[in-house]
Amino acid sequence: MRIGLVGVGRIGAFHAHTLASLDTVDELVVTDANLAAAGALGSELGVAVADSVTALLGAGIDGLVIAAATPAHAALLSEGVAAGIPTFCEKPVAATLSETLALTALVERSGVPVQIGFQRRFDAGYRRVQAAVRAGELGFVHTIRANTHDQAPPAAAYIATSGGIFRDCSVHDFDVVRFVTGREVATVYATGANQGADFFTAAGDVDTGGALLTLDNGTIVLVSATRYNGAGHDVRLEVLGEKGSLGVGLDRSLALDSAEPGVDFPPGPRHWSFMDRFQPAYRAELAAFVDVARGAAPSPCTVRDALEAFQVAEACEQSRASGRPIALAEIAAA
Repeated sequence: MRIGLVGVGRIGAFHAHTLASLDTVDELVVTDANLAAAGALGSELGVAVADSVTALLGAGIDGLVIAAATPAHAALLSEGVAAGIPTFCEKPVAATLSETLALTALVERSGVPVQIGFQRRFDAGYRRVQAAVRAGELGFVHTIRANTHDQAPPAAAYIATSGGIFRDCSVHDFDVVRFVTGREVATVYATGANQGADFFTAAGDVDTGGALLTLDNGTIVLVSATRYNGAGHDVRLEVLGEKGSLGVGLDRSLALDSAEPGVDFPPGPRHWSFMDRFQPAYRAELAAFVDVARGAAPSPCTVRDALEAFQVAEACEQSRASGRPIALAEIAAA
């Protein structure tokens, strides 16, 4: 398999190392708007470098991995599909709901396999909970708690183009709740606040958000997100059921101290970034994509899945702005 990669920033460089290490990848070709950076990575890994996206798409690649800056995703995904090349794209596929709807229609009409980068679907803990829920081990699920707490905020320039905390951060929780339960979100009620840097307010965003979701079977989901969790990077899912409960992220790295006397759990070390927390999952999702590209498996996370998660995020932003609950039917009909 010959795989092309667009984007050699932090996540792109990590993906390049992963792809270069896979036995199923015979050749890797990389490119970036910063050709010097692409050249440096190419030299480091001993892989080919294309001088443009057009050259990359014309280089006889069997699969395309998009890890460029978020504003470039929609155009690159469209180009990959137009060329008939199986494509992996980091989330989000587009900046707006209307663009995401148009891309979903485009991809589904084309029949070209596309996988979206929601890496939590490949994390061992989330997969274990999914299996338990689907097998009925927990009985009926009445409550889910999902949180994504970053240790420190990203740069102001990133926040300005991120789309907001629900679209950028909590969208991973929205996707994995659908993945674990097999259910859809019916209504949302969201809020948010700023106590940190002024650039969140300047961008019309919040540094901390919370949402109450109700699934289509009545299950309640409590979602929280923050850019300020000084104790460490804390991503968890707790699924509470009639017969039992399971949690993801409740391990030695848990970024939470007990106030109870004599309790020293967890001993650490803690995670300090999403790259650290989800390294194995990132590797697994790219191995899965190579199988998709060679026709050995269907996409495990489609553009339709990305659209569903984006619509929940859109509903949360609308709820935060309006101060009222939003039904997902309102978003789908918009």
